[in-house]
Amino acid sequence: MEHEKDSTEAVYTEKGKIVAIGEKESLERNYSIIERRIDLKNAVMFPGFTDSHLHMIGLGETMLRLDLSAFKDADAMKSALAEKASMLKEGQWLIGEGWNENNFADRKIFHKAELDEIAPKNPILLTRICRHAALANSIALDEAGIHKDTPDPSGGIIVRDTNGEETGYLLDQAADLVKAVQPPVSDKELKKALDSAVYHMVEKGLTGGHTEDLNYYGGFHRTFQAFQDVINDKQWKFRANLLVHHEVLDDFRQLGYEYGPVNDFLSFGAVKIFADGALGGRTALLRHPYNDSPDTSGVAIHSKEHLKELVKKARDINMPAAIHTIGDLALEYAVEALEAHPVPKGKKDRIIHAQITPPDLIDRLKALDVVLDLQPRFVLSDFPWVQERLGSARLSYSFAWKTLLERGVECAGSSDAPIEPVDPLEGIQAAITRKNQNETHSGYLPEQKLSPYEAVSLYTTGSAKSIGKEKEMGKIAPGYAADFTILDQDIFNICADDIIKTNVKGTVIDDEFQYNNLNKNK
Repeated sequence: MEHEKDSTEAVYTEKGKIVAIGEKESLERNYSIIERRIDLKNAVMFPGFTDSHLHMIGLGETMLRLDLSAFKDADAMKSALAEKASMLKEGQWLIGEGWNENNFADRKIFHKAELDEIAPKNPILLTRICRHAALANSIALDEAGIHKDTPDPSGGIIVRDTNGEETGYLLDQAADLVKAVQPPVSDKELKKALDSAVYHMVEKGLTGGHTEDLNYYGGFHRTFQAFQDVINDKQWKFRANLLVHHEVLDDFRQLGYEYGPVNDFLSFGAVKIFADGALGGRTALLRHPYNDSPDTSGVAIHSKEHLKELVKKARDINMPAAIHTIGDLALEYAVEALEAHPVPKGKKDRIIHAQITPPDLIDRLKALDVVLDLQPRFVLSDFPWVQERLGSARLSYSFAWKTLLERGVECAGSSDAPIEPVDPLEGIQAAITRKNQNETHSGYLPEQKLSPYEAVSLYTTGSAKSIGKEKEMGKIAPGYAADFTILDQDIFNICADDIIKTNVKGTVIDDEFQYNNLNKNK
């Protein structure tokens, strides 16, 4: 990944670092005392793939909870909820993750009364696939103190019917009112979820992930302790960069932490700030109203001025910012905040998602020290319904990754798991083809397709740049970390539709296999 089409026959490593690359015989002559030789058996090795934005504990939770993401109709989802409810004791919470009404022919969104029928004696909270909306039944709403006269919280909406009654549909910060009264997860559950996530990620060929979890599980210290307990020399070697949500920034500082590495595997990243919601629930903040709902332009999580204040708070402690922006107005707010308070020298800000990028904002992004965290799989999940939300004019500069790269804006690749599958090969294929496997068209917005080299760069050099590690990670070159993703096919030289059929043969982190499938057949 130094240049397109560069490759090497062999790699010599010492103490977790690449020392030299070249022909096997030459390396054996130059480094006569070689303790171990690993034959890749015709497999192909890449720099370690890194997911530049996800929620690792959230990913682990979905693996342990009721997963609703695969349901294609409302009746099937209802049956699964009823089955789960039958297994619970009275008063025990029914938690589900990942429903998406856009997968249903009728686009049905469950009403609280329907959820009451499914589980009349259990609180229900079902988080939408985007994690910017949720459904709750009457018991859960009562426990959260949500009723007809409850005002919308700042940055959130309690959806109501024509009589002003709450429907159980909660957008963005409104869902947090219910989450706040859920029973807290135990330390054991936290560690089990994180362990499950790391295992799944290395199995998919990932050597690292930039994750945002520190504000959701009982406080900064408790959640960070789970990462320390799971990711270390004894249990897992894994490169986890931890974004610091602005709401736990004070705890972070009081405990004496700062931006940068904690040890060889854990590091603290940028300050995470949400500017808006998501297109699915129409809470992404747009410059102009939604094409299919002209009465709304989305939700601003913070006012323009408050967003600037939060960025300044990060700057006061010499930290970059990572701002979630999906809508074009949210992106405008974020750009203004980053322009008003420039990132400290030697660091890079991050815009997470950047789904709608008008030409005037691309010019301003290019002038900033910023990396955009893209999610290629969003094209597969969001089209064709996103066309209804945005209309043709805005769609021409949405999901515009080729344009961003050609204009010189630095980008990294991610899944936003558990919102999308964490498999980097799925993301790489989506970036190249921009269509689902069973679709025969030329791709959604085909002019924005990436080359295989550009797509792989998102998950290697791109992810490294986003945390200022471009001289240490993301390439197979002397001085770089001995982190490798080993595949049974050269994904640069196969049909793009076959990329997700590729098998991971090994995942090496710090010169050690964390997943080894080299001796198994396909």
